[in-house]
Amino acid sequence: LRKPGVDIICRGDSLSAPVNVTIKALKANSAVVTWDIPEGDPVIGFSITQQKKDVRMLRFIQEVNTTSRSCALWDLAEETDYIVHVQSISMSGPMSPHSEPLRFRTPKEAETQASKSKDEVTMEEVGAQLRAGEFIIIVVVLIMWAGVIALFCRQYDIIKDNEPNNNKDKAKTSSECSTPEHPTGGLLRSKV
Repeated sequence: LRKPGVDIICRGDSLSAPVNVTIKALKANSAVVTWDIPEGDPVIGFSITQQKKDVRMLRFIQEVNTTSRSCALWDLAEETDYIVHVQSISMSGPMSPHSEPLRFRTPKEAETQASKSKDEVTMEEVGAQLRAGEFIIIVVVLIMWAGVIALFCRQYDIIKDNEPNNNKDKAKTSSECSTPEHPTGGLLRSKV
């Protein structure tokens, strides 16, 4: 790790520090840091050091096998000063020197809400819309299932009523099945 105030001497074969480090999409509890890499540097990843101003605790974010030149910073505190450094990671392993420190301050939540345009939709609003849509879908599916079950029950009753060997026929006595030609019922021949 580099200590503040200590310059790093760069050899000809090492990476250059990332340049044009900026903060975009700054909100009360998140931001996006972006940067550029000098032309020709064989970069396969990045490392970001995030620190609250006047606090010695650091957060390290490191990602390899990426060509991304941006990273989301999350879980930031509103109205807080931060310092961010970006380093490039090469394929051979060594990291570039730290970028110039980027200082920024997160706004108040109220300022973030006030600066939001009328057309901008927050994640909470999207979540509420999704929940309403999911509820409608669930209700429609339940109604359809109720219809399918009712139709099945109706068809089952029709099939059961038309079945020739159902319990109603078995309960009939032989006199009900008799005809004038066969007074004992049925169409069986008698042995003579």
